[in-house]
Amino acid sequence: MTLVSDHIVRRKLSDAVFDRLKLLITSGELQPGDAMPSERDLMERFGVGRPAIREAMQQLSNMGLLTISHGERAKVRQPTAKSIFQQLDAAADVMLSSSPTSLEHLKQARRFFELGMVRQAASKATLADIAVLGETLELQRANLGDPDAFITADMRLHTQIAAITGNPLFEAMLGWLKKYHTEMLIWTGKENLTLAEHEEIIHCVASGDPDAAERSMTRHLDRSAALYIHQSGAHG
Repeated sequence: MTLVSDHIVRRKLSDAVFDRLKLLITSGELQPGDAMPSERDLMERFGVGRPAIREAMQQLSNMGLLTISHGERAKVRQPTAKSIFQQLDAAADVMLSSSPTSLEHLKQARRFFELGMVRQAASKATLADIAVLGETLELQRANLGDPDAFITADMRLHTQIAAITGNPLFEAMLGWLKKYHTEMLIWTGKENLTLAEHEEIIHCVASGDPDAAERSMTRHLDRSAALYIHQSGAHG
């Protein structure tokens, strides 16, 4: 009979402190905006040294749960959809810069979410929402010949569609996904086609037709998919 290893792993003190501090926040004992107890108070409370306290606090800061400012007490931070995805930035930078396959996976993820978002947008859009989309389209049209401004308006329009859903996670996720694309629209001579596709998407959203909106977005994303390149080739 083979025995399964059941060794007790000794944990770092900072990990145990991290769990305790995180519980103070997640239990509601400490609310967003509250100052954390002083390092000395925490050392006495948990019976550990200053390094363990500081390491645990840094872990909480890296998770977006604390704001640490030099010379001030750390404060509990209200997590937001945006801050959640910001925690992934460093790992995503490494992954995407070293792997063209990862970029393909990212494109697939963006496509999946955008199709769902535009369906919801078609069901929820108000006249004010449609007006905002129209203004962004005209801004993009006015910036033909200005690559940076054209692409910025392009990204804004897609983000505004996500915002119509009312789900901040969708909006943050789309912004995060698009951040890691290098969009080459302006160098392809397809700017007017992009504008026409955007106009059609807006029309379908304004018509309140989720199926048509999804078909229109599908055509747009499928056509533009080839215009994204891996970062390693962006300067080639």
